[in-house]
Amino acid sequence: MRTALLTLGLALALPISPAVWPVDSTSSIGGHAPRVLGAPRVIEGPHGTAVSFDGIDDGLIVPANPLAGLDAFTIEVLFLPEAGGPSEQRFLHVEDQEGARALIETRLTPDGKWALDTFLMNGTNRLPLLDRTLLHPTGVWTWAALRYDGRLMSSYVNGKKELEGPIAFPPMRKVGRTSLGVRLNEVYWFKGAIREVWFHRSAVAAESLQHSP
Repeated sequence: MRTALLTLGLALALPISPAVWPVDSTSSIGGHAPRVLGAPRVIEGPHGTAVSFDGIDDGLIVPANPLAGLDAFTIEVLFLPEAGGPSEQRFLHVEDQEGARALIETRLTPDGKWALDTFLMNGTNRLPLLDRTLLHPTGVWTWAALRYDGRLMSSYVNGKKELEGPIAFPPMRKVGRTSLGVRLNEVYWFKGAIREVWFHRSAVAAESLQHSP
């Protein structure tokens, strides 16, 4: 009995592994077969195989909601935003059957820079985090993160916090979808590439967030 209790205690103490989605194929994402929009291309980059989107009609719709049932979570994405795309781009969108959603987006400037825009919505509760003065260069592989701790939503670029705000965001329903390269309703296309997405089942400490070298 004592051994069983010790084993259970160790199991409870271990961190819960995130769901890691390598974006290295158009036929399988996170173990799911996506619906392919347009003709996204598989490419080789400095961080490994990735999928490139043209900013016009390329996207992947994955029949899964990796945030279902979570009181707290963190989304990390390694992506390459390119110049010349639309001014508003929704490149990661998770939504459940009731319309609750989480998005990671960019806002491009005419001179080839971008600002991070993150968004949570559940019912009438909604919060965008966007500061157009916090700019980053296109053409550079970057880690972006959306973190929710059960009370506060915060956004990060390469492990550095940019914005934060309070929102009530109850756990999402199990049934849902995730889009890459475009919003789920197939508007606001992304020009660039995505290498991987991490869905953590907790609010990851800022010092543990990934960042580009």
